[in-house]
Amino acid sequence: MTPLRLADAESAADLTTYLTRAKRLDEGGDVRLQAVGSVLAAWTCVLPGRGLGSTGLVLGLRTYALAEASSMDTTVLLSAVTDRLARGGTQIEQPPVTSQPTWRALTPPRSGWEPVGVVADAKLLAAARAGIAEVAEGAPEGSGASAVADLRSRVWGRPTSTIPPVPAGTAFGLHALGFLRPDADARAQIHTVGPWTRVATDRGFVLAR
Repeated sequence: MTPLRLADAESAADLTTYLTRAKRLDEGGDVRLQAVGSVLAAWTCVLPGRGLGSTGLVLGLRTYALAEASSMDTTVLLSAVTDRLARGGTQIEQPPVTSQPTWRALTPPRSGWEPVGVVADAKLLAAARAGIAEVAEGAPEGSGASAVADLRSRVWGRPTSTIPPVPAGTAFGLHALGFLRPDADARAQIHTVGPWTRVATDRGFVLAR
């Protein structure tokens, strides 16, 4: 496969930062690299969701300009890409091993999104911090993995108190991936289609179902 070549060094540095943040959520996690023409979409998983429909799934998305048009759709370990970017330059060589996480099969639609409102970044940040504190208090050290997963599912699956409300997991994803902005006037755009909700800032997108 022809290597992907990002448009500039700034894009390479930004992608490295984004994927490093995603690794903090799941050290052994994956990234889906979806190149269409001159645009690269880099998908990561914030929360895997549960059940057959992966209810509660939360995905992060950043897009980047490519120096050369490409067509590719592959999923690999986050570390495979960050290790390659750490060598410098703007080129992403194809890692030798691909992965097939469950969330890869659930691709949000590209069209049909309907705007439903805006929410202040500050309110989303408050919702994320409140949820993080609740999970920490409700799952002290020594809690079983199943109990922790149940708690996280409840906390991040419920709607925020914002107007309009969004899945709390989107607020967590925006915070964890560094997509929220400190500006008091900053507002995130909210769109929905079918079971999906998308919350976007100029730093990136978080999508939940």
